[in-house]
Amino acid sequence: MTTTTPGNSFWHERPVLVTGCTGLLGSWLTVALVEAGALVVGLIRDEVPHSYLNRSGMRARIRVVHGEVTDYALLERALNEYEIDAVFHLAAQTIVSIANRAPLSTFEANVRGTWTLLEAARRSPLVTRIVVASSDKAYGDPPALPATEEMPLRGEHPYDVSKSAADLIAHSYAETYGMPIAITRCANLYGGGDLNWNRIIPGTIRDALEERRPIIRSDGTPRRDYLYVRDAVRAYLMLAEALERSEIRGEAFNCGTNEPLSVLAIVEQILALVPGARPEPVILGQAPNEIQDQYLDSAKIRRRVGWEPQWSREEALQETIAWYEAFL
Repeated sequence: MTTTTPGNSFWHERPVLVTGCTGLLGSWLTVALVEAGALVVGLIRDEVPHSYLNRSGMRARIRVVHGEVTDYALLERALNEYEIDAVFHLAAQTIVSIANRAPLSTFEANVRGTWTLLEAARRSPLVTRIVVASSDKAYGDPPALPATEEMPLRGEHPYDVSKSAADLIAHSYAETYGMPIAITRCANLYGGGDLNWNRIIPGTIRDALEERRPIIRSDGTPRRDYLYVRDAVRAYLMLAEALERSEIRGEAFNCGTNEPLSVLAIVEQILALVPGARPEPVILGQAPNEIQDQYLDSAKIRRRVGWEPQWSREEALQETIAWYEAFL
């Protein structure tokens, strides 16, 4: 199953900037754009040798700009020298536990990085579309579930606050300057290439493949929605293409499966899919600043751009497990 629509020439030779192109979503999105014929420029701060982008061989097929997303002069140069038309802003510090431990670097990357990128894009006459990555965490602990786009953004802890702020900044630039911006609020992403082992899905897969008991930091009951990275890539591409339309510009869109399940349930599903894996998980019950339940209503993006997940959870987990089997 391809990520883009067969025969779709929208991205052919279109100059595109992807910030955070070596991350989980950034890698898969960059690969999809290259396959669609886009002229991709990737912003890279730190090298990630085992990223999906590198392992796919696509790193050699993009232009790379080295530096920080908080460097205004660098971004202005990249946007203008490469005549960028479309921007996918994904660069961020994405780990909740790191944000709790080191909030300043998280605020720098996630908040300052967003306004810096948007200000550079505002001053570039060639940019026609921007998709900014927010998160379901921007809602904080929502007053009702599933969370809808009309609910207030009320993050309380460092990572959640950083995404709430970045989300509001993106909306401000769209409203104040009429910029062609769409905002995504995705559920927890997973897929091959995520090497953040403290995340529940890659950590559980690695433990199962190496015949160790997987660790659950919480008590196992928090419910989340888990979205396959290839489905997220489709959402980003479809939203970017739809930014010609006024009802897309300045809007935020939830992206999830509408099928939340508990942390313990996703761990058990992974263990059932790994051949020979039968270890009982270790449940620590030690997850500070953890929201109990968090999942999304994705009706808006289905209604306005026709996106919906294409991979079942079992199919997506099987593909993900196969990637880690090859990697490990």
